[in-house]
Amino acid sequence: MTFEHQGLLFRRERRFHEVAGERLRSAVHEDAHTVLAVADPAALLESLTPHERGRVHVVDRGALYDAPGRTMAALHRLALVHDPVPVSVIAEPPLLGGALERREWHRLESVLSTALAPVRMRLLCVHDERPLGPGARSAVRATHPALVDADGPRPNPVYLGVQAFGRRPRTPEPLAVQGPVHGLEIGQSLPRLRGELTALGTALGLAPDRLDGLVVAVNELAANVLEHGAGKGSVSVWRAADRWVCDVFDERGGLCDPLTGYRPADGLRSRGYGLWITRQTCDYLEICGGGEGSLVRLHFLDEQARLDRRARLERQARFTS
Repeated sequence: MTFEHQGLLFRRERRFHEVAGERLRSAVHEDAHTVLAVADPAALLESLTPHERGRVHVVDRGALYDAPGRTMAALHRLALVHDPVPVSVIAEPPLLGGALERREWHRLESVLSTALAPVRMRLLCVHDERPLGPGARSAVRATHPALVDADGPRPNPVYLGVQAFGRRPRTPEPLAVQGPVHGLEIGQSLPRLRGELTALGTALGLAPDRLDGLVVAVNELAANVLEHGAGKGSVSVWRAADRWVCDVFDERGGLCDPLTGYRPADGLRSRGYGLWITRQTCDYLEICGGGEGSLVRLHFLDEQARLDRRARLERQARFTS
């Protein structure tokens, strides 16, 4: 068994319970490490025997889907920790937020099959399609190589994989600036840049964990600028409505793949390792640019914004059939 990525789009609650319940029972009987991360796990567990329920590991959905980069790392780590035991996961990806947030979750889905190809995991992503718009439904279909229908998993003829969201945009998603933009230069001294960024973040009142993540992420990106890019660039830190934003600009613009850093294998190459780390230290990451240079934009959500997002996930109620 290697990685299998399947999608279930459903309109009736009963259909979801039938498919997911059978998947849980099969995984338990196959002695797989079985994980459930959905909005209402209790409803699914009711259909299992006490023995089967005891073999299912319920994971908080909001914790698993905390941020796209951290979700990828969590899935990768889950498979490695339990290897050679196969892992079976039923999860309900979030499709909340604005255009940026939804696109990054779709990007994560698009790269899973290649990023986790060697691991022993079967992932079933479940989506109630009734609240989804046409674009979101199309994105789900484009990012899952197999879809589950009444006869079980079937190859998905409209699957696009990394091609679905693999084109680098020229500019980031529009985001209003609130207050001054603070600029730093990327020179030859990374320790100096880290010190300047720490002092700036402290003066701006960033929470300690946010500041630590910012310094780690910018250090990795600046190292890429120095080693693989133009050798010079700039860092801009500014405030948006519910987050701090940091732009790292490379004058050469050699970073072209907006999916860089989503693949664990990137850690084996110097170019991708910094982005693999960076995606886990920030909440969202955008890679943009053109011939005039490349821009990596980092988003660090306020703690209250993260709590609000978690609350929305917890409150998300299903329609009854």
